[in-house]
Parts: sequence; C-alpha cells; structure tokens
Amino acid sequence: MKNILRVWITLAIVGAGIPAEAGNWANWRGPYSNGSAEAGDYPATWTPDQPLWKSSIPGNGFSTPIVWNKVIYLTSGVDGVDTVLAYDWSGKKLWEKTLGPETPGKHKNASGCNPSVVTDGKGLFVFFKSGAFAAFDLDGALRWKKNLFELYGKDDRFWDFGSSPALTEKYVVMAQMHDGDSWVAAFDKGTGDVAWKVARDFETPTEGRQSYTTPLVFSHQGVEALLIWGGQHLTAHRATDGATIWSCGGFNPKEYKYWPAVASPVISGSIAVVPGGRVDRRQPLLKGVRLGGAGDVTETHSLWTREDTSAFVPTPAASKGRVYVISDTGGINCFDPETGKDFWSGEFPKGKGKFYASPLVAGDRLIAAREDGIAFVVGTGDAFEILAQIDMGERIIASPIALEGRLFLRTESALYCFGKE
Repeated sequence: MKNILRVWITLAIVGAGIPAEAGNWANWRGPYSNGSAEAGDYPATWTPDQPLWKSSIPGNGFSTPIVWNKVIYLTSGVDGVDTVLAYDWSGKKLWEKTLGPETPGKHKNASGCNPSVVTDGKGLFVFFKSGAFAAFDLDGALRWKKNLFELYGKDDRFWDFGSSPALTEKYVVMAQMHDGDSWVAAFDKGTGDVAWKVARDFETPTEGRQSYTTPLVFSHQGVEALLIWGGQHLTAHRATDGATIWSCGGFNPKEYKYWPAVASPVISGSIAVVPGGRVDRRQPLLKGVRLGGAGDVTETHSLWTREDTSAFVPTPAASKGRVYVISDTGGINCFDPETGKDFWSGEFPKGKGKFYASPLVAGDRLIAAREDGIAFVVGTGDAFEILAQIDMGERIIASPIALEGRLFLRTESALYCFGKE
C-alpha cells in the first residue's frame, strides 16, 4: 500500500505540464520525468544483430530520443548543421530539418546536440549548443527560431551545453546556469516571444555555478512550478512568472572547487533526490529534499545527506517508491527516498568506459548502458542481480527509453528498437 500511494503521489506531482499519456515519451526522462516505464512487457535480453529494426542516424549527436504517437524525434549534427529528425514506428525516416551551423562538442562523449527534443503533442521544441532555439510543428514545419546566446550572452562554461527545454502548460522554459549571468526564461510556445526571464545567480567556488541539468515541472501546492538544480542550490519557481518560491542550499559545505551540476534531480513522491559532488574525484554527495515551503528551506526541508554514493553524469531513475542511482564508475544503489537508506547496492563489472547514459526502469527491470556499448539488465527486486549483459558494439551516450513493449537504444551511429511486433 505504501508503494502504491507513493506512485499516485508521483503522478500528481511530476510532469504537470507534460501529458503523461500511454504510448508517449515526450521528454528525455519520460512521461513522469523520472526515467521509468512501469507498464509494459519489455525485453529481458536481446541480440544486437536481431533487432525489431535498426536505422542509421546521420551525423554526430547524443541526445536521447523522444516519442509521440509512434513517431520518434531526435537531433544530430549532420554535415556540420544542427538537425532535427523524425522516424516512424518501423524506423523509416520521415523528415529531416536543419537550423544552421552547429557548434561541435568539446568532450569526446558530447556533441553540439546533447539536449533532447521535447513535445506537448502539438509542437516540437529544440535547443543546440550553438544557441539555436526553435519550435516545429509535428510535421517538421518551422514555427519559429532564435539564438539565445546572441540575445542574452555567450555560453560561458567549461564543457558542452546539456540542458533540455522543459514545457509548462503555456511556455517552453530554458535554464542557463554558467559563469556569466545565469537565468531561467519562459517563451511562448506559439511565437517564441519571451514571457518572463529571471536572474538565477549564486556565489560558489570555482566551476560551481556551471550546470548542465534540465528543469523539472512539478506541482507546488496545486500550482504548476519549476524545479531547478544548479549553482549548488535547488530552487522552485512559479511557472507563471518565474518568481522563486523556495531555495535550498547546503550542497557544498566544505566548499570544494570544480563541483558543477551535471546529473538532474529526480522526484519520488514529495521528495527531490539531488545528485551532486564529484564521484570521479571521490567526493560524492547525494541529498534528499522535501518539496514545499517558502523562502530558504535549507534547514527545514533537507531530509538526509549521503557522502558514500552519488552520480556525476547519469540522472537517477525512480519507480514505485524506490530511487536508483548509478555512479559514473559503475556503483549502483537502490534506496528509499524518504530515508536515503539502501534497499540494496552493488557494482557492475569493470569495463573500458564509464556510465554517461541515465538508467531506465522498464517494467520490473532496470536498463543501464555504459559508454563502451555494454548494456546491463538488472532486476528491481530485493537484491542486486544482473540478468543480462549485452555488447552493442559501439558507444552509448544517449539514455535508453521504453514504451509499449519496445526498448529504444541510440548508439553512436544508429537507433535500435527491440521488442515485439
């Protein structure tokens, strides 16, 4: 009963601005923005050379695909140009639209199109490292476009832009958190005109202001709100005008340098689980924050803090009252978001890469993909158990997604679909 109640609370809190309809994966973390597809019969294992279908993806890109009404949308840098692509349910390319010259990624596991497409079922909204920000109709017709870096200042961060757009009922929202002036802004879906733009600046140690996270849409006391993680603060903003509702700090009490925010938070029930610190520097930090309150809620709403585990790049997944965190180096923890205490923990076998893709809960299994192309299938029961280990043969940076019994994996050069006809 406790787990069932948590699921219903999650459905009420998360994704207030994005329809959580069956058969759709409208943003990079799915219908409830928590990386889970709880309903459906998904593959327990698969063979890379026997997919349901496989489609080549032109260019270079690592954005996670989305799906709306059995059409798959993703981005890539094709022939040096920012490009949006659409594929049908059988993997056939429907259309390809370009926006302008791409800005290539700096990191070997990044591109000029890390952010994912997001949709409200009426339009598609995209952002690229070049600053290109645009809306398309579902058939690929351009609705509007602009360049946010030309309008509001260049991107001043060390690595590659990764924040995807977020959708509220009325607006498409972008967050820019870097060493320059940081802000959150909302734009009219139909015209692209700015509806509101608010400053979001915090003083931090070196690199602490830089963030690559994506805003979360949730409900604050029945009102649509945005949850933003970056600048070593978690903040909630009114969706109507961007005003700050509450702010939680205390994420870097030792004032470590070089702690940017890369992994996004995940909401489970009424709790935000916030990954921070630097696992790769043996400085992990994971924090549970109860949603709600007003003003500075650092002392009143911080529930627990862990310094033994976290994730630097992969965003956690949440399902049925459990949260799953995978560290870049292969540690995994399944824990209670209320207490922060583990149900179980484990370690993936060592390999040639780290985990950049965020984990996916598909039915009663968890899918975790490593950059060297190894995909693991893990049980979600009461103990850590690897059910399958599949070598896809090339790098995986984009996160896997699942719906209607189908599992989609984007590798470096192709999009795979596994499952039943």
